[in-house]
Amino acid sequence: MDGDRRLSRAARSILDDASTPCFFSAASVWEASIKRNSGKLPSPESTWGLLEAQGFVALEITIAHAEAAGSLPLHHTDPFDRMLVAQAQLEGLSIMTSDPAIERYAVHVLAA
Repeated sequence: MDGDRRLSRAARSILDDASTPCFFSAASVWEASIKRNSGKLPSPESTWGLLEAQGFVALEITIAHAEAAGSLPLHHTDPFDRMLVAQAQLEGLSIMTSDPAIERYAVHVLAA
């Protein structure tokens, strides 16, 4: 993967391992689209197309995810990050992040 060079060696190793499925939430694509359209994030028009080409698996947002995100303690106020936590909890996934606030939730965190 020719990704962000700010990622740790361990994070890149996980992302490069074809035997490890890597999911990418619809919430992250939504957030990236908002930031791109406001000029805060230079990125290609199709964030999802790029990720899909790299082998990422789409993680859609469900009603159960939405309900769980709204019920989380307010350790984090960013609604996109709260959605990622809820999805990881319900789907039994880990979150790769450098955001220390995510670690306050009952979710497995992989250091980015």
